[in-house]
Amino acid sequence: MRLTTRISLFGVLLFCLLAGRVSAQEVLEFTLEESVHYALENNPDAKNALLETFASKASVGEQVAQGLPQVNGSFDFTKNIAVPTMFVPNEGPFADPDNPSDVLPITLGVNYQSGLSVAVNQMIFDGSYFVGLKAARTYRQLSEFDKEKTENDVIEHVKKAFFTVLVNKERQHLAEANLARIDTLLQETTALYEEGFAEKIEVSRVKVQYNNISAELDKINAATEISKQLLKVQMGLPIEHEIEITESLRDLNQPQQIQDLLDNPGYRRVEMDQLKTNWELVKLDLKNNTVQYLPSLNANFTYQRNGAGQQFNTLWDNENWFTGAFVGLTLNVPIFDGLAKAKRIQQNRIQLQQIENQIDMLDDNIDVERFQARTNLKNNLKTLDVQRENMELASEVYNISRIKYAEGVGSNLEVVEADSDLVEAEINYYSALYDALISKVDLEKALGILR
Repeated sequence: MRLTTRISLFGVLLFCLLAGRVSAQEVLEFTLEESVHYALENNPDAKNALLETFASKASVGEQVAQGLPQVNGSFDFTKNIAVPTMFVPNEGPFADPDNPSDVLPITLGVNYQSGLSVAVNQMIFDGSYFVGLKAARTYRQLSEFDKEKTENDVIEHVKKAFFTVLVNKERQHLAEANLARIDTLLQETTALYEEGFAEKIEVSRVKVQYNNISAELDKINAATEISKQLLKVQMGLPIEHEIEITESLRDLNQPQQIQDLLDNPGYRRVEMDQLKTNWELVKLDLKNNTVQYLPSLNANFTYQRNGAGQQFNTLWDNENWFTGAFVGLTLNVPIFDGLAKAKRIQQNRIQLQQIENQIDMLDDNIDVERFQARTNLKNNLKTLDVQRENMELASEVYNISRIKYAEGVGSNLEVVEADSDLVEAEINYYSALYDALISKVDLEKALGILR
């Protein structure tokens, strides 16, 4: 009985320990850098981009294989249900005087036939092969650029989602402080009303403000949870896990870092690399269509064993099997294809001009993007400074209104209006803060330094 009790207690303790571990594992803490690193390994788009690079690497091997010997084996077995018949004139050495017909039927074939063969084909010269090999390697390079572009998009989305969570958390803390502040005022006003030093309308006025802030806090709480869910989606993190952010906005936005970002001239953009690589691929396609005017040469060798028999069991006798082998060269010379290659070459040249136009346009767009992103960040930082000052002034006005009301020289309405102005100033401040953070990410993208 005691042994059973001990085992049961041990099982309960073990279950509690494991449950605690599972619960602890579901709450994950991330910094911005850790969030980005996790997303690059787990975001579905990032994983697919990595798989595409593996596929492009395999395509290079496929192209190489076309220049290696191609070996094929075959086996055939035939049962002639009705052996084919040929006709020859009933004259000369085949003449049959007993047959009145002018032709004689001759059966050519046996009941059973079988054969084994091995064929080897080796390309000696084909201009398209060497162009295709270079094109496969260029495509592999393009897949690397596509992967980098996808990863940049993932980083951008993760950063913006991360900053959204941080801003909502700050708004949440501030709204909770606002609610506590107005709750204190409500309790004080209610006490004054009960003692006859305040009117009912004053209590109602504070109560309305309290309800408004409470409703706003509910919205912020919901927005915070939603932003966390969106961040997990961008990171590729399972929804059932809890996530906690371990960095603050101040940690991620030092003044010197912002200034360095504004002074940064920018680096290469992967979008330009993608376009230039596409240009190389079209150039190789043009070369491929051009070399198709050249002849191609292949060598081939075949070794075979053929057997036959009137009976199925005699088909496999060694004396009924014979060897055949031959080696040869095949030269294919293109003569006229209805101008199909010429038209493909014409299309390639037009495509090259189109991509060159896109490169010029992208180069101009990158300059505009950098100018616009830099300007937006500067303007948003100025707006943020103004809204920060407005929030400080609104807080000062509220404190003065509270002091005047406490000393009996101010009105309750003045305090409520000052609190409402303070809440509005706080909302404007965090809206400006969010705009500044997003424009910071946009500038990093425009400069090519998201990583």
